[in-house]
Amino acid sequence: MTVSDLAIIAGLVFVWGILSARLERFDVTGPIVFTGAGVLLTHGPLAPLGITPGPEVVKVLAEVTLALVLFSDASRVGLRQLRPDLGLCLRLLLVGLPLSIGLGTLAAFVLPGVDSVWLALLVGAALAPTDAALGAAVMVDRSVPARTRRLINVESGLNDGIATPVVLVAIAGASTAEHVGDTGPGKAVTELALGVLIGVVVGGGGGRLVKVGRGRGWVADGFAGAAVLGLALCCYAAAVALDGNGFVAAFTGGLAFTAAGGPAATLVPFVEETGALLSLLVWLVFGVVAVVPALEALTWQTVLYAVLSLTVIRMLPVALALAGAGLGRPAALFVGWFGPRGLASVVFGLLALEDLDGPAARPAVTVIAFTVLLSVLAHGLTAHPLAKRYGPRLTASHGAAGTPTTTAEIPERRLIRRTPRHGRLRE
Repeated sequence: MTVSDLAIIAGLVFVWGILSARLERFDVTGPIVFTGAGVLLTHGPLAPLGITPGPEVVKVLAEVTLALVLFSDASRVGLRQLRPDLGLCLRLLLVGLPLSIGLGTLAAFVLPGVDSVWLALLVGAALAPTDAALGAAVMVDRSVPARTRRLINVESGLNDGIATPVVLVAIAGASTAEHVGDTGPGKAVTELALGVLIGVVVGGGGGRLVKVGRGRGWVADGFAGAAVLGLALCCYAAAVALDGNGFVAAFTGGLAFTAAGGPAATLVPFVEETGALLSLLVWLVFGVVAVVPALEALTWQTVLYAVLSLTVIRMLPVALALAGAGLGRPAALFVGWFGPRGLASVVFGLLALEDLDGPAARPAVTVIAFTVLLSVLAHGLTAHPLAKRYGPRLTASHGAAGTPTTTAEIPERRLIRRTPRHGRLRE
């Protein structure tokens, strides 16, 4: 990456920063802007400016961003906040998510070039995690019951961490099959176990130290957030240095940090904001290296799979997972539809592109990229109207089912603390 590339990126971040509130009132989100900018800088009228991130830059950016997002997502919601709907969350994460991965894996065999179980598993697992940030209008609309919004938010915050080991095992298996790597599924599983151990030790120990330090007045307020950012990166880097899995370490580190740190977990927003900035750069890289090649390689099977991924492959497992839970059919369908594919899927696709031989990874990356693009448009355009139209019905359904209509709110991701269509920016 050249100095001119850095100047272009810095300028994009600045322009987005001063126009973000205005653009978001019209559902023009950061992912849309930065993905579009990436396409224009490589295949549009801005192509003469050029932007050419090297493979190493793409890999490091994707890995660090995913590590920070996993840590912040895992540490964002405490057990006390989960307790009112713990059963529903477990249904979505332990029943709905595996069913989505399995169904997506089976369907992936119809895709051209997906000729191994590992590539099929890569597609199914990479497109299973959801991203509530792409349905921001739903998450900030108080006409949608708090319980429904909490389920969507918690699920999207935790399912990427659960899907990550499956994606990494799939990449390792595909790498071995193509003879482009020296790691296989067996070693990958060992790395996952070591990542869990390191995450618990580093994240839990760090959370306890931060809690004690703040209680005794040792921690300067201006640097407390930076300390947690350093801890998140330490979880990831320590695991990688010791031949463990850094992503799993970051996710378990976030869980352990909240469990051991208690009130110290309020420092996590600093990590979220840093991750949010890096995620915008990931969307830019996505537009630069993945979008146009995916559109050029598009087939009817890819389009069909993308549509099924956002509908049947997502909504059927959610409906089965929530059956008999007392939410009612409208709420189950609403939660099922608002499972946008976003940052985690993009990062998984970029990692596959860098870790696997190009031709071997391209069919999987193509369907991942197109599905994310379709999700950005479909969920972005339907979030506000569906929230307004069906939010009151969901409230009535909750009341009729005998479930609470008002429950405690949960922290929102930084990327979805957007400006309402009318009113001042929420701080």
